[in-house]
Amino acid sequence: MKQARIISVAVAAAFFALIAAPGSMKAQETKPSNDWLLDAPDDHTRFQLLQRYLRGFDQPMWEVGHRYLGVYDALGRENYDLALYHWDKIKTTIQNGYLKRPARRANAEAVFLDTTWGEVRAAFESHDIKQAWEGFFTARNACMACHVAEDVAWMNNQDMFDDTASPNN
Repeated sequence: MKQARIISVAVAAAFFALIAAPGSMKAQETKPSNDWLLDAPDDHTRFQLLQRYLRGFDQPMWEVGHRYLGVYDALGRENYDLALYHWDKIKTTIQNGYLKRPARRANAEAVFLDTTWGEVRAAFESHDIKQAWEGFFTARNACMACHVAEDVAWMNNQDMFDDTASPNN
């Protein structure tokens, strides 16, 4: 009889545990948070998350490519102000890119920003279509030369550069 009582108590305890379990499991469940950065346990972890999120030089180059095509389109429409807008943003984007990847700075400045960028800007500011296109092709060549200098010449083998080649090339 004592054994039956122990079994009855054990069965009852198991029964109540099963009934209570779903409620307690729900209490333990947490909803996903949209505060991925604020929910990080400390600043060091937050900075690691930000660094991973911001990535390397690839994202700025994606924006540069988009704006490069924007310059090309703007010149096709003889919209010099739009070409200048994109051109200025290209400089900012490259500079922001080498904040994340300082090793890219030397070639970005030597091949592109120190001389070519200003020359191309002046060509766009002239509002002369011939000068503006010459400036664009100077920029295109500088982009491709920088890719070679950075040991990523394979970047030059893509539609973006084929579609924007000078008719004289």
